[in-house]
Amino acid sequence: MHERERHRIILSAIQEKPVITVQDIAELTEASEATIRRDIASLHVQGKLRRVRGGAEAVHPPQLGNLAARPFRVSESINIDKKRAIARSAVDLCEEGDSIIINGGTTTFQMVHFMSARRLQVMTNSFAIAEHLVKHSKCTVSVPGGAIYRDQSLILSPFDNDAIRNFYARRIFIGAQGISAHGVMESDALVIQSEQKLMKQADELIIMVDSSKFSKRSSLILCPLDNVSTIITDDRISDEAAAMVADAGIKLITVKPMASAEKEDSTSVA
Repeated sequence: MHERERHRIILSAIQEKPVITVQDIAELTEASEATIRRDIASLHVQGKLRRVRGGAEAVHPPQLGNLAARPFRVSESINIDKKRAIARSAVDLCEEGDSIIINGGTTTFQMVHFMSARRLQVMTNSFAIAEHLVKHSKCTVSVPGGAIYRDQSLILSPFDNDAIRNFYARRIFIGAQGISAHGVMESDALVIQSEQKLMKQADELIIMVDSSKFSKRSSLILCPLDNVSTIITDDRISDEAAAMVADAGIKLITVKPMASAEKEDSTSVA
């Protein structure tokens, strides 16, 4: 990852919480801690953040009341090659004219690049996905009512009487913060509420996650594994995680990460 991209991620991440550690940033950027320390020192000199012991803090601390979910711009370029391959495989599951639901997220967002020539009926709670499909596809796009959370590019509502209840989908595609034997995990209660409403309107639940999500955990469970029809992930999934998926009776699709959207798709079904 280039220095400019790392700096963008660091500056976005410190708006998520008051102080972020060198280790946190290294995980986000997949760079060494030594590299991150140099980045923090450079941004400190430029006056864009404050260097603190073990990490960095924002010059202007983030406001309270935001979603716990990581900002869209922070996650967008992380594991991008894996996300593109996973997204292409997800779109391959769709047939012309299908009604589908796409939950907001940076992995599900990558689906838009492979939908430009498709004619699908799409419901999404992602402002970014809706905007892209309206501009660059032939799909019919619906969005639920609610407030727009700019950082996560999500449209969320606590109320039941929105457009979601009038939409039926053959499949719903969602990402996740983590996957374990306990179920599919998310980080924010309001996000979970929205996802659960969307899930009720679809016949099949498709989970789109890179292999790192099998080792990550959150305090909130979206749903048990019994609810999941298919999981699409990259080919670096561990044997232990693959066995867990198989034991749950879930179809597992593994994909080979791709360097660009133009590369040939390489997928295998386990």
